Amino acid sequence: MPQVVIFMGSISDEDKMRPCADLLAELGIDHVFTVSSAHRTPERTARLVEQYENDGCQVFICAAGLAAHLAGAVAAKSIRPVLGVPLAASPLGGMDALLATVQMPPGFPVGTLALDKVGAKNAAWLAAQIIALHDANLAERLRDAREKFKDAVEKAAANL
Repeated sequence: MPQVVIFMGSISDEDKMRPCADLLAELGIDHVFTVSSAHRTPERTARLVEQYENDGCQVFICAAGLAAHLAGAVAAKSIRPVLGVPLAASPLGGMDALLATVQMPPGFPVGTLALDKVGAKNAAWLAAQIIALHDANLAERLRDAREKFKDAVEKAAANL
């Protein structure tokens, strides 16, 4: 039973979204990593959202470039949190995907993260924080990770 489902609009997005799946695995969060398109396979997207929601998915992460309607299509079908990762896939440098992901109508929010790999990693962290609201063990792992970040900065400062 996946706690998080990661949808990508195209297999060509895998290199940008792989850090998201890797981080979820590192944190011990059961997840699915798959391709489904809001435009090319809308029926598949709707079917998978329903299936994974029924299976207990707690958070959907959606990554897409260009028109980037995938997160909105998922938000239209679910009341679970949807996190959007806009991808730079056009001459517009990702601005098109960012605006398509962040500008949702009231009642259908998409929590929008940064572009590309940074957004992918932060989507995993945010999904983990959402799940940790009801998982004390995961919350402790997140606290430990934050301590490691802090220690790394302290060590870097000491080595200057």
